[in-house]
Amino acid sequence: MLDIESIEKEYNGLLNQLSDPGLISDWEKFEELSKKKEHLEKIINKYKELEEIKKKIEENKSIIASGEVSELVILAQDEISSFVDKEKALEKELEQITSREANFSKEAAIIEIRAGTGGEEAALFAGNLFKMYSRYADLQEWSQRILNSHSSELKGFKEIIFEIKGDGAYSKMKYEGGVHRVQRTPETEKSGRVHTSTATVAVLLKPKKTEIKIRPDDLHMDFFKASGPGGQYVNKRMTAVRITHIPTGIAVASQTERNQVKNKENALSILEAKILEKKEMEEIGKMSDKRKIQVGWAKRSEKIRTYNFPQDRVTDHRIKKSWHNIDAIMNGELNPIIKELNNSSL
Repeated sequence: MLDIESIEKEYNGLLNQLSDPGLISDWEKFEELSKKKEHLEKIINKYKELEEIKKKIEENKSIIASGEVSELVILAQDEISSFVDKEKALEKELEQITSREANFSKEAAIIEIRAGTGGEEAALFAGNLFKMYSRYADLQEWSQRILNSHSSELKGFKEIIFEIKGDGAYSKMKYEGGVHRVQRTPETEKSGRVHTSTATVAVLLKPKKTEIKIRPDDLHMDFFKASGPGGQYVNKRMTAVRITHIPTGIAVASQTERNQVKNKENALSILEAKILEKKEMEEIGKMSDKRKIQVGWAKRSEKIRTYNFPQDRVTDHRIKKSWHNIDAIMNGELNPIIKELNNSSL
């Protein structure tokens, strides 16, 4: 049974913490508490909505039980069925909200999308994948921000790296890593032939600040002008940042922002996630072959999914399952696919 009094007490406590002016200096904690407050708000509002429906059901039952034959009784009989259906739906929604993981700080992912084989068409496909994930993030009410990008001549992306954060973000997105293949007639194709192009997706867990310790002495930084399609400079100032982590040799860059400090912050976020990925890969490398299979680590070189536009079909090769209505899927309707993957034995 839902203990709404305890939830309201916890919610009021969070409001008091968030009103502390000193908290703004600890951005990580402020963001985590804000997300938790939003989560509890949803529970409280849904609970109140459910209680209101229950009250209406009882009122209608009282009117019907009066035994009078009147327009009010007829209206109550008509309404009570829809109210009961609404009550069941609200109970299910409330159960889903309360069962969600409340630790939002862990639920952040950094997603890299890179154009593969196929030239400009591959870059356009990379842009389509970014739009698909971005729209899905909107539907999930996740926050998102672009950390770095390199656009192509036709407004696709040679590379785009972005962060998503919210309830279940990494858990839901973790199986998207691998090679995505598209089969369609490109905009640039005059003869109507179907082409096959690819894009590579990597989904990295964003570590907590305490998980990865980076010493300033281990970093080499370069600053340069941001460039656009064709390599031309789009900013006269040296705002773009490239950071190399000397111990691992990992190099990352960010040029999305017009501010050098923000680009540095973005680059460090990417670097932390890549260092964590490297550590995890090294741990998996130490495992036996049997254990590696059980872990089910998705390699970036593994072809995981095909988007076939002429046949209006999306196929995930790992679970050998297809879905139709490709336009809706590319517009962010990913729930059926992601649910199937999370329920599989991957």
